[in-house]
Amino acid sequence: MAKDRKIDLVILGLLSHEDLTGYDIKKRIDGSISFFWKGSFGSIYPALNEMEKSGLVKKKEAKKSSGREKIMYHITAAGRKVLADWLKDEQASNDLKYETLLKIYFGGSEDKAVTICNIEAFEKQIKENLELLKLYKENLESVLDEEGHINYYLTVTFGIDTYEAYLKWCTKAKKLLKGRR
Repeated sequence: MAKDRKIDLVILGLLSHEDLTGYDIKKRIDGSISFFWKGSFGSIYPALNEMEKSGLVKKKEAKKSSGREKIMYHITAAGRKVLADWLKDEQASNDLKYETLLKIYFGGSEDKAVTICNIEAFEKQIKENLELLKLYKENLESVLDEEGHINYYLTVTFGIDTYEAYLKWCTKAKKLLKGRR
């Protein structure tokens, strides 16, 4: 596993629950964890190839579906150990990277209306994500007793609290830019 390549850990985490194809991994990332982590096919497939060479995952028998070959990946004991070691490591990189904040930071070189427009676009995206997170929360509340679901619930509620804070900030920022208190 390449040092500091977190996509490997994302993949191992997903595979620790079930065997998946590269396409399935991308779907899980886009559907479940995209609120706090992104992954592209351009990073997933090279990572799978490297992890297979390192013995962290192995390909399972190819299945045919609609005439297309599906390659399933399975986490190995070595992959589970790498995942467990990472989970036990107390250090974590929690970098915040928002292009919208870059635009706001440098927005002084344009009219305030441009910055307000960027904030409104950010606000719209946050509202959409917040509604989806609230739906996830509602669904998870009925299965909290099942293995691992409390962990999903904790990330969802973190997202809800964070996005609600973002919306509060958007309101304040727009008022400030428009000259209101």
